[in-house]
Amino acid sequence: MSIQFVENAANSNSPKGWIEVIVGSMFSGKTEELIRRLKRARLAKQRVEIFKPMIDNRYSEDEVVSHDSNTILSTPVESAQNILLLSSNVDVVGIDEAQFFDKALVEVCNKLADQGVRVIVAGLDMDYSGKPFGPIPNLLATAEHITKVHAICPRCGNNAQYSHRLTDSDKLVLLGEQEVYEPLCRKCFLKALKVM
Repeated sequence: MSIQFVENAANSNSPKGWIEVIVGSMFSGKTEELIRRLKRARLAKQRVEIFKPMIDNRYSEDEVVSHDSNTILSTPVESAQNILLLSSNVDVVGIDEAQFFDKALVEVCNKLADQGVRVIVAGLDMDYSGKPFGPIPNLLATAEHITKVHAICPRCGNNAQYSHRLTDSDKLVLLGEQEVYEPLCRKCFLKALKVM
């Protein structure tokens, strides 16, 4: 099997895989961009599979849903390894809310890319305290393409890159929307942390 892979890799006509990562704060359009890219892949007649963590059921059990209510059918999975098992005979794999997956996500994405699959991943790059979140930093290190999107800071109108939590909870994973989080720029985020 490894000999076959080497022969295919040497063939200039063989498909080439890669990893694209879309990151940013809450409300920055990450999922919107993921859905846009996946729908374009389908228009190009590519075989597409979309996954999301089972924990993310805020809007739908089996759809990836953006804050602007755009949707695309997905498969909820418990772990990153499930993605590998369910991704046979595809050209493109989309993964939303990647920060909620375990560290194995990096290995899974790299295996898929090595097999010639285009892997598109969207997720928060930082948690509510401004620290790198889950497997995202390692995905950024290995990805061929990175897109950082920004929300608008509602306090000053600048680009926002932080997801400020409006509640006192210190749980790392706390699903919520505008009642729980607001996107903030660096200056407003630092000011908000001093108040808390």
